[in-house]
Amino acid sequence: MDFRLRRQKMVERLSASGIQDPSVLHAFLEIPRHLFVEEALMEKAYGTHSLPIGFGQTISQPEIVARMSEMVQIRPEERVLEVGTGSGYQAAILARLAREVLTVERIPQLARRAQKVLEFLDLGNVTVRVCDGSLGLGKGEIFDAILVAAAAPVIPEPLLGHLADGGRMAVPVGGGREQQLYRIVRQGGEYIREDRGPCSFVKLVGRSRWANFPEERA
Repeated sequence: MDFRLRRQKMVERLSASGIQDPSVLHAFLEIPRHLFVEEALMEKAYGTHSLPIGFGQTISQPEIVARMSEMVQIRPEERVLEVGTGSGYQAAILARLAREVLTVERIPQLARRAQKVLEFLDLGNVTVRVCDGSLGLGKGEIFDAILVAAAAPVIPEPLLGHLADGGRMAVPVGGGREQQLYRIVRQGGEYIREDRGPCSFVKLVGRSRWANFPEERA
């Protein structure tokens, strides 16, 4: 299979859908998405749908990964946090955009699998950590951008404290089949919330989570 050609077509679709940041589009062209799914699903890796990766989780649609990556406006010198490593694909895209990426995952098996692919791709600016990201990290951990890759019942307050002044967060909020994607911008002691429209994600796993709602896949 000519995965390079399939990636090119995927990038063309992303551009046609409204993704405009050339650095984001270039990252999607460089990162081989098929390596982040099981071999049996590689042929579908460059389609428009999410795909299962085990443990009730998915690799999100390319469009939503691109949309979130673009909306936080990452600059090359910045430090980024991703909550919900999953397959590791979003972290790989972020690694092409930022100086440093910390991605956290509550499910050890997914974290180990993602780590192996990231190492194979020689993405040395990504650190994978196993922990409950919904609770936040240690004191002093500050990031220019934060992406939450699962739907929370409310914006996880512990994560707001990790945003640098001027920092941006992308987070899906809500339950059921559809949630709302928010962009949060910290301005001093204020957090400006922007509604960026509907989305559909798996539920956030951890203590800052939904107790019960039908699991949907991004």
